[in-house]
Amino acid sequence: MWIYEKKLQHPVKIKNPNPALAKVIVSQLGGPDGELAASLRYLNQRYTAPWSEIKGVLTDIGTEELAHVEMISAILYQLTKNLTPQQIKESGFDTYFVDHTLGIYPVAASGTPFTATYFQSKGDIITDLHENLAAEQKARTTYDNILRLVDDNDVREPIKFLREREIVHFQRFGEALRLATDRLDSKNFYAFNPGFDK
Repeated sequence: MWIYEKKLQHPVKIKNPNPALAKVIVSQLGGPDGELAASLRYLNQRYTAPWSEIKGVLTDIGTEELAHVEMISAILYQLTKNLTPQQIKESGFDTYFVDHTLGIYPVAASGTPFTATYFQSKGDIITDLHENLAAEQKARTTYDNILRLVDDNDVREPIKFLREREIVHFQRFGEALRLATDRLDSKNFYAFNPGFDK
């Protein structure tokens, strides 16, 4: 189904380790508005999408979100590579280190582990697309917040790229929502559900 190319969607080449930045960026891996939740949300929602065009959008964006998981993981790896115990302690990265050493583990910046409750798959195309539009905006806001805290251009560039992709995904989900509403009865968006009484 997919062709995997062994390179990141956007290069990640960080010269200076910075575990303090890793502590906040990790939220885009395993936080409530992160890339892991996004990929699972869209790849699960596609099964009940009623039209092939919308299934395609969900598959495309869900797959791209997996590529973003790789990018965030590469950023985290490079920000924490070869840290000394002193750097770990001084940066406050010690609480993460105790549980995961320098392994990449999906948690929020708060330290809360990833949970499936971060994403929804309702099986109702209107509900799911609205969920996705909101999710893309929340992810963009998280990237905005990260950019406010980062001054290293080696880190900023891939984060800016990821932020831009959230905007593109928002636009694509908006197009999918327009397609869905055009195909449904304008007075009753749930007309395709045979169990629903008008």
